[in-house]
Amino acid sequence: MTKKTYQMETIACPSCVAKIEGMLKKTTGVDKSEVLFNSARVKVEFDENTITTEDIQNRIEKLGYKVLSVK
Repeated sequence: MTKKTYQMETIACPSCVAKIEGMLKKTTGVDKSEVLFNSARVKVEFDENTITTEDIQNRIEKLGYKVLSVK
């Protein structure tokens, strides 16, 4: 499993957290995910043979949230 942290622009509300977490839970290859509201970070544990870092970033951005960096 690969672990990445996506630094986001400010996450505006708890419903934004739920929207991102809900999408990630439905994503094939994602094992665990956690959206940290106060620090505007999304931590994801995933199988890189199934989904890439870029694919996850693209899915987050399709929801309307800008990813600033990935570590």
